[in-house]
Amino acid sequence: MLRETGTMLWDTIRESLQESLSDSEYTLWIKPLACQRQDDKVLELTGPDRYFCSWVQDRYLDLIKTKLHELAPGNRHLRLSVANQSTRQLKGGLAEQLRLPGVRAGASTIRSLHPGYTFDQFMVGESNLLATSACRALAQGENTFGRCLFINSSPGLGKSHLTQAVVHSILDHSPSTMMHYLTAQQFSAEMVKGIRSKKMDQFSKKYVRDCDILLVEDVHTLTGKNKTQEELNTILDYLIKSGRRVILTAAVAPRQMEGIDADFRSRMTSGLVTRIEDPDYETRVNIIRHKAAGKNLVLDDDLIDLLARRLHGDIRKTESAIIGIKGKSCLLDTPPDRAMINEVLQGLIGNPAELNAEIIRDFVGCQFKVSVDDLQSRSRKRSITFPRQVAMYLTRKYTDQSLADIGQLYNRDHSTVLHAIRVVTQNMSRKTAVREQVKLLCRKLKESA
Repeated sequence: MLRETGTMLWDTIRESLQESLSDSEYTLWIKPLACQRQDDKVLELTGPDRYFCSWVQDRYLDLIKTKLHELAPGNRHLRLSVANQSTRQLKGGLAEQLRLPGVRAGASTIRSLHPGYTFDQFMVGESNLLATSACRALAQGENTFGRCLFINSSPGLGKSHLTQAVVHSILDHSPSTMMHYLTAQQFSAEMVKGIRSKKMDQFSKKYVRDCDILLVEDVHTLTGKNKTQEELNTILDYLIKSGRRVILTAAVAPRQMEGIDADFRSRMTSGLVTRIEDPDYETRVNIIRHKAAGKNLVLDDDLIDLLARRLHGDIRKTESAIIGIKGKSCLLDTPPDRAMINEVLQGLIGNPAELNAEIIRDFVGCQFKVSVDDLQSRSRKRSITFPRQVAMYLTRKYTDQSLADIGQLYNRDHSTVLHAIRVVTQNMSRKTAVREQVKLLCRKLKESA
């Protein structure tokens, strides 16, 4: 019977593996593994670093499990983790991450990463759901949304966050993946350097043969750079046809990119093309809550609502606002209030836009949690007709729009608008709850105007 001390069990398994593998495979991937813990429930092995462990898990873990159950039958689980000493000290006091045995240095090219740009830190909403799902699938190597993804959006809506989240995920779970993440300008500069140094063969090999996933940001900056477009087009053609993963981002939709070769444009859009829209009200609320929590900033629902109604589009403005409120609150040693937030917002985004019918309609929709489509529908449900009547009332109160113009905004005629105004006016005089609700809406609307 086999003595099941940790070292003895692993030595026996390792001897069996040596008989099943070539000398080079055994020396590179099995011999460096050490037994960290062994009992009746688990056998835990350790490797020198996460790159090594990922490689072993992908290619040898099933074989090791088979040998374990053959030599020590039972329900013992096999675990693989990184040893404590995963870095080594170099001359000059700098630490370098150990590389996989047999894998050359520089196999991947990765521009600097923001530590917070991960999937866990990304706020998902209707505006970015498809882009997020596609990025998660590509990060996991799934083919759900195809192998090529093109994301476009206005600045500050999360293109770089999602792209870097893919990189973070792959580094954490499949670090042996050959990955190149860079901007289009960096790609162009590297290509020019390759031409000048007469090393284009090495350049092409890097992006064709030594690439499992290519991520290129800001491809709209290649406008007019015909040689770079031609080279990247050739690389994309090979990668896509060979089933590699590709993610491209731009500030504009492909059809709006000027100075782009038609064949290159077609190649970039051969897979899924999706746009990240401005976050809706609910998503903005979630983003504000998340950013505030990250800064240990306590904001009540009324203040969050004010920020969500004033801050649209670029999420970097939301981050700046949270930082400004936090700083002002600490400096004055007082909790945030509406006056403080309005002061910060005025310095950040200036005075709010003048009230118009569309702003009032969107505001009322957010307050009552009904969509614009609902307000414009023929529905007679109380949950929709009352917000619609209030929106018409407020539009008449705060704008110079005619009854006919207001009605057109809600797919109604002028007589329906006149009826809505009368209903709201009568209810305000007869019902305290309605009067207070409309007053509150008026106050919030004026504060945001």
